[in-house]
Amino acid sequence: MLRLIRYGVFTLTFTLLSTTVYAQDAGSSGLPDQLETLDYTLNVDVLAEGLENPWAIDFIDTQTALITEQSGDVHMIESGRLRAEPVAGLPEALYAGQGGMLDVAVDPDYQDNGWIYLAYSHALGEGDNRPAMTRVVRGHIRNNAWTDQQVLFEAPHDTYRTSRHHYGSRIVFDAEGRLYFSIGDRGAQSQAQDLSRPNGKVHRIHRDGSIPSDNPFVGRDDALPSIFSYGHRNPQGLTIHPETDALWGVEHGPRGGDELNRIVAGRNYGWPVITYGINYDGTIITEERAREGMEQPVLYWRPSIAVSGLDVYDGQDFPYWRNHLLVGALRDQEVRLLSLAGNHVQHQEVILKNAGRVREAVTGPDGAIYVVVNAPGAILRLSHMRDTTARTE
Repeated sequence: MLRLIRYGVFTLTFTLLSTTVYAQDAGSSGLPDQLETLDYTLNVDVLAEGLENPWAIDFIDTQTALITEQSGDVHMIESGRLRAEPVAGLPEALYAGQGGMLDVAVDPDYQDNGWIYLAYSHALGEGDNRPAMTRVVRGHIRNNAWTDQQVLFEAPHDTYRTSRHHYGSRIVFDAEGRLYFSIGDRGAQSQAQDLSRPNGKVHRIHRDGSIPSDNPFVGRDDALPSIFSYGHRNPQGLTIHPETDALWGVEHGPRGGDELNRIVAGRNYGWPVITYGINYDGTIITEERAREGMEQPVLYWRPSIAVSGLDVYDGQDFPYWRNHLLVGALRDQEVRLLSLAGNHVQHQEVILKNAGRVREAVTGPDGAIYVVVNAPGAILRLSHMRDTTARTE
């Protein structure tokens, strides 16, 4: 049963109408009500709990947000309340393994066109062993119902796979409104290097599903025209830097070798030819860490932290953190803050730990940081406690 915690509307004050869950509360998630970081003291509020593997959150406006559950639902926060009933009429997502309803994204011109975008695992046929692949659609939500659906990306059906892991997938938009999304290698490592396959790639399309004429592999008979970059293992985080319009991504390594990448058109990011990780059983995937024509990660984590969502903080609540990366970690149950100097990471700080498996941490329209966690399934809000002196030394 979904248990809702009601709270004030998404404004800069954002007053909770319920009691915050504290570390000492019996049966609580173990969260403190405040956290200390190098620069700020954070308020920690639990906005909703009892969700079934929430995967993503995005904001329509200051009072309305959408949350996906991997089990197949999308929930709407409207006028300060999380609706008890999910959005009706959604496409069926194959909820098995790492598949299900994955990312949700609001069109940059939503106020004019009302489009909402979904990425999910789409299956063919019937039965437990039916093949599936990541699919991207858009539609409208009217009266809490999904309508006017358009399929923007559906891979050739002969590329669908019966594996149940490494679907990706995130959706982001650049300054020109073009749509980027990721698909993991679907467990077929070598196919990440095969341009005729959709898996192991970052793709770029227009918001209506058409292909940009300047995509790097347009016109090649051996390549899908939507491919923007390749050689990826399982990229579950994408973000566009709001000042540079640069595309950044994080992807899961195997045992070791999680990566942060600056993603550039036409580049090969090496998987599985080069990697800083090994197989889960300890055997070697490859002896190579670098090869000519293949990109090196900006940063890699060894051991893996199980990177997930990625965002650039661009709110007003934490001015010292503007243009820093927010990185989620599933295994290590963390939100990490990474400071950038150009295409280099200068510093990492863990600002949240052990609140649950972090699917993503994003900037909200009020400047707070919203964290999607699993086990327990909840949405957290981190805000600046302004009556406490910041720690900047």
